Amino acid sequence: MAGVAVLSAIAVAGFAAAIWAAWLFHDMPDAGDLADYHPPTATRAYAWDGTLIGEFSRERRIFVPYDSIPPQLAQAFMAAEDHNFFKHGGVDYAGIVRASVKDVVNIAQGRRLESGSTITQQVAKNILLTNDATIGRKLKEALIAKRLEETLSKERILELYLNEIWLGYRSYGVGAAAYNYFGKSITDLDLAECAYLASLPKGPDNYHPIRRKAQAMARRNWVLDQMADLGWVTRAQADAAKREDLKVQPEPTRAKYRDADYFVEEVRRRGLATLGDRVNEGGYYMRTTLDPGLQSSARTALMDGLERYDRRHGWRGAWGHVTTLTGWEAVAKKSAKPAERRTWRAAVVTDVGGGAVRIHTIEGQFGSLAAEDVAWARAGKGIGAGDLIFVAPDDNGGPAFRLKQVPQVNGALVAMDPYSGRVLAMVGGYSFSLSSFNRATQAMRQPGSAFKPIVYATALENGYTPSSVVMDAPITLPGANGQAWSPENYEHDYFGALQLRRGLELSRNTMTVRLAQGVGMTKIAAMADRLDVVHNMDKVLAMALGSGETTVFKLAGAYSSFVNGGKKIEPHLIEMVQDREGKTIFKADRRDCDRCGAGFNGDESPRLPQAGAQVLDPITAYQITSMLQGVVQRGTATAALSLGRNVGGKTGTTNDFRSAWFMGFSPKLVVGVFVGFDDNRSLGHGETGAVAAVPIFIDFMKDALKTEPVDDFTPPANAKFAMVRGIREAFRPGTEPRVATTPVGGGPSVIGPQPYNKVWSNGVTGAPNAGAAVAPPPPPKKTDDVTGLY
Repeated sequence: MAGVAVLSAIAVAGFAAAIWAAWLFHDMPDAGDLADYHPPTATRAYAWDGTLIGEFSRERRIFVPYDSIPPQLAQAFMAAEDHNFFKHGGVDYAGIVRASVKDVVNIAQGRRLESGSTITQQVAKNILLTNDATIGRKLKEALIAKRLEETLSKERILELYLNEIWLGYRSYGVGAAAYNYFGKSITDLDLAECAYLASLPKGPDNYHPIRRKAQAMARRNWVLDQMADLGWVTRAQADAAKREDLKVQPEPTRAKYRDADYFVEEVRRRGLATLGDRVNEGGYYMRTTLDPGLQSSARTALMDGLERYDRRHGWRGAWGHVTTLTGWEAVAKKSAKPAERRTWRAAVVTDVGGGAVRIHTIEGQFGSLAAEDVAWARAGKGIGAGDLIFVAPDDNGGPAFRLKQVPQVNGALVAMDPYSGRVLAMVGGYSFSLSSFNRATQAMRQPGSAFKPIVYATALENGYTPSSVVMDAPITLPGANGQAWSPENYEHDYFGALQLRRGLELSRNTMTVRLAQGVGMTKIAAMADRLDVVHNMDKVLAMALGSGETTVFKLAGAYSSFVNGGKKIEPHLIEMVQDREGKTIFKADRRDCDRCGAGFNGDESPRLPQAGAQVLDPITAYQITSMLQGVVQRGTATAALSLGRNVGGKTGTTNDFRSAWFMGFSPKLVVGVFVGFDDNRSLGHGETGAVAAVPIFIDFMKDALKTEPVDDFTPPANAKFAMVRGIREAFRPGTEPRVATTPVGGGPSVIGPQPYNKVWSNGVTGAPNAGAAVAPPPPPKKTDDVTGLY
């Protein structure tokens, strides 16, 4: 009976073990899946010149093929984790015995148990299994490790390990770790840096390079000793590396170029819309349209302009206050200064007296505020001891600190190539670190008079010419709810009959409304839709003055059509996307070129047509461009004459000075600037586009054009030109004004060129010289000429 009972117990135990094994291994992952496995890697975004500007990922990883991994780095990891890696078959039984012996001591001392896992087992655990500390998981790990060794080469297993392993500091894999810890490619790491990275798999937080530097260096030095003992480096090399200090970056950074945060975030959003979640794990190469030089200039110009506006409106007072100077630094550290202003420092006012304000910065510097800043502060909310403020060194090298204030106003700047639609620079606000809302693409605002060129372009497309005359006079129209609407000019004055050019140059509201009446709002709404400015626009006359809402980004695209000869462009930030294998999966330029890949055979090079549909007659586009040059030369944006370049543009100011705009351009660059509060409150009386936005445009263009040759706008070849009130205007053939002449001896007037001997009797012109004979007649003087009024 006893024997039967024993056999029954063994059978039951065996059956139970079989059931447990079946349950345990029923969902075993297939090691063969790793043959084509690619770990999730970061998509990296680059500027047009190759500058890394950002990464998008859930796990920050840069995949590095085995052939690109320095042998010294691989040896450091093997010395720390599995020096028999190239000898065992996936499970190191001797290592397991050694670990088990050590675990007896670890248990007695309450320490973490050693796993004895090989690199192959760690790959199995990290990629195919969970981190559960159970016997079942360890059995699965060993079994899968054996299968991995049968399926993959040692080099492939080591490649997977070095690219998958979590190394802290937001780093997965050695590629990201080298960049995040040391700001280097793995090929540039020295021996000490390789050994430090190899010390991290046991627990990155335990060997943090800043918080636990002593432990980190001790672990690194142990790895170096292991490498020397194994003969992979000499003892002298190991000792020299051990003497090195452990120096890392203060924090991991996605890119060293940090002036394009708004641009990079917009690229990420558009990438998600196009590629979905794959953008965070697909390891794509993304080339953007960004010009880093222009982007840095744009950020500086916008921030400076918003600070100038803010300074005009007074000191609002300190952002904090302490009653004692003991421990004030802890309070100051809680403040949020704009990360883009890297020279700004938090400071406390220590003493006020004798006309001076003395301060102590959070870095320990003592000094005083510049006298003009003291006067500015006292004219505002005042300043006193214990006030917490921001200061910065004087840009001109003066000994005093400059008082700084974070503006409450905000704005945006967009610069794009009018021929390709490439967005070369984009700044969506004063500071991305304080607000990530992109006012260039997300803020829907009324453009005011910056919309007027679309009205005038529609008129020129529908029978009007540059010599057409429209009345600038008071007008009253039926409005909403039966109330009358009487639009007014900014200066509340009226000039009577004006040519189209003067109406646009001087931004006359009543003249624009009359012009819109004559053209019809249906056609203007269609033009706004065609240029992608406002879709489904209400067909009411108020829209002609820019009361519809749009973005700086869209309006810059519309102005590009004026500059490029009437072509519709697609503004874009992403030029090309390639997958991890180098295959192009997206390209912004969709034009085909059959012969571009062919070798040179002496024939003419391929000619690619300009992209984009023709949405405006080229002559209309040039007429608007010329009129907008007049805005700078004689109109509301004459401050831009200081650039000394051929530029044009249009100011815009909305009701109650809520938004200030300037849409400007040169022959090769379109720039849109917007200034306004996020809550749409008034900027203050007199804060027009000319005052708030044009100076930002000027600052940016000074940098943008300084290396560009002086250029002019090219008129269409079929345009006809005539002088209208002293200004050379372009006309469509057949619409140019004609001068009636009376032949010698009387008779009917003849229009058009005539033979010389018929016009001048006996060849005598009566002019003092040949130049005067062919010069156009001076414009007639009229009593309503308003040229001198502005």
